[in-house]
Amino acid sequence: MPYTYPPAAPTLSGDYLTVSRFLNNPAVVARRLRTLAEQRLIATSILSGRESVTGGAIGFEQNEGIYPDRPVEAVSPGGEYPLTTVAAGPTQLVKIVKWGQDTLVTDEAVTRQRMAAAERAMLKLVNAAAKNVDSVALSLIASSVVQTRAASAVWSGSTATILRDLMLAKADIAALNQGYEPDTLIVNDATWAYLASDTVLINAMQRETTSNAVYSGEFNIIAGLRVLPTPNLPAAGAWVLDSTQLGGIATEDLQGGYQAAGDLIQSKTMREDHNDQWRLRARAVFVPYITEPNAAIKITGI
Repeated sequence: MPYTYPPAAPTLSGDYLTVSRFLNNPAVVARRLRTLAEQRLIATSILSGRESVTGGAIGFEQNEGIYPDRPVEAVSPGGEYPLTTVAAGPTQLVKIVKWGQDTLVTDEAVTRQRMAAAERAMLKLVNAAAKNVDSVALSLIASSVVQTRAASAVWSGSTATILRDLMLAKADIAALNQGYEPDTLIVNDATWAYLASDTVLINAMQRETTSNAVYSGEFNIIAGLRVLPTPNLPAAGAWVLDSTQLGGIATEDLQGGYQAAGDLIQSKTMREDHNDQWRLRARAVFVPYITEPNAAIKITGI
């Protein structure tokens, strides 16, 4: 019998082997989770700072100004330059938290439901992890931002002046003269619907195109702000913010054979032969932090 070198690649026959091979490859599972997790996860976009820490906590300075403690003074010829201190902001310390959960996929489910069994389980795990990341981060933003501006009228009404409200909110942040440049608007889904269908804004859009909200159902930018709708806001309102200055998210690498499934979420698959099943896990080890709460403002009464 002739011997072939190298031997031919093994072939798979049947859905059971296909699904099991998929679950047994952590990198493939992580790539699939990354695709699912990035669908509506906005926390990583609005808290752009990243810190990798050890020891379970991160320390940072909040509300640090961009100017020294004394104003610049005139210096006479041959005179000595005045000395000033450069104060740091108050120090904050926050603890890293590990969030996660498992689910089981039995061999019976794999055999009878094929890939759908694994897909459904992963989808639910990632949805829960993504929702938790956003909920934690958005709750922190809502509790940390104290600047507010009342809308001139309810955005769902005929007298709404949404564009003016947004421009005035941006002006309030710019007036602090701290180098903030607002670039993002966060709203819940219902508020986004009112915003995208506002007749004043629609009439101000470019007419000879099918890319505006009337045709596309999308409303990505207004007043220089990218619009990020989310169902995870803790309270009604709209937040205008500078995503480059507001804060960040700290993570800790706990090892353990986990695969990165996106910016924050990690995954792991474990075979449990004693119970004829797979254990799937999604987790996120993180804590959001706010370094510049004045880089955001909440528009109320919308």
